[in-house]
Amino acid sequence: MIIQLNQAISESNKATIVEAIGKLGYKSTEVKTQKGKYLVSIGKKEFDIRSIGHLPGIDDIHRVSDEYKLVSRKWKVNRSQLDLGDGVVIGGNNLSIMAGPCSIETEKQVEQTLTHLTQNDVRIMRGGVFKPRSSPYAFRGLGVSGMKMWYKQARAAGVKIISEVMQVSQIAEMYDYVDIFQVGARNTQNFNLLDELGKVDKPVMIKRGISGTIEELLSSAEYVFSGGNEKLILCERGIRTYEKASRNTMDINAIPILKEKSHLPVIADPSHGIGIREYVEPVALAAIMAGADGIIYETHQNPEEAFSDGQQTLDFQESETLIKKLRMTFDLRNSF
Repeated sequence: MIIQLNQAISESNKATIVEAIGKLGYKSTEVKTQKGKYLVSIGKKEFDIRSIGHLPGIDDIHRVSDEYKLVSRKWKVNRSQLDLGDGVVIGGNNLSIMAGPCSIETEKQVEQTLTHLTQNDVRIMRGGVFKPRSSPYAFRGLGVSGMKMWYKQARAAGVKIISEVMQVSQIAEMYDYVDIFQVGARNTQNFNLLDELGKVDKPVMIKRGISGTIEELLSSAEYVFSGGNEKLILCERGIRTYEKASRNTMDINAIPILKEKSHLPVIADPSHGIGIREYVEPVALAAIMAGADGIIYETHQNPEEAFSDGQQTLDFQESETLIKKLRMTFDLRNSF
């Protein structure tokens, strides 16, 4: 059960509500976010919600049976949208395209990528400065210095930044230079990191774990929401299966399921989902037709020379073609 509290509720009225819920055998946890105040109440006893709905300070009450309550669609009729400022909105009737290299490598590379994005009216650039790599000998990013260089150029170009945070200590280092914190597949169940991201006032995109279920992804988002941050995005990026023909198995099924189960925006990552450059486009278009609110993918001026993930990275010409097709497909979907 979710109880939405009035923003101006008094402490005495709140205490009365908690006491009344306790007498019904429910345990309540207070959640304060950027947008509201809630009591998340857990219990098994059936009761008529009208018995407490009249109490001063309650705006609304919702029965939510899901384990993930705050991110569930059962209590929120309107889908969540994230306004990044400068006309960049994720969710709703907006197609979000996030593109850029796997890793931020050089100042020239950032400049070339931003030119490509701005020429195609793409307002969000992806890139990694802290890179989780399977091999300890692979390139692992430029760190904070690379982040600052990237931020300076992106701001001048009017482009927002999404980048992966890998550990708690990096949140403060990155905070002033990112618009969206990305939680990668390896950290989807890093609950210490999720707890800390619940305390920040910036959007967080959570990728599905390498072998994670849909419910586990939603539960990870619940950690961040319950910590106080409801600026959340879900990302389907493929899962590890027994199939060897591609890097991962892109779960297109997950997109409409996530849209049905949660009010949060859903982004698809075909680059990691398929892991093979020539298949990124059809998978991306399929994700849009399945209901995704946007696509995040990798592009590089010369993928063969990319420091990481070159095999799944589009060159700028391929990227431009994909951008045009994404917009056409989004318009087609909305015309049905």
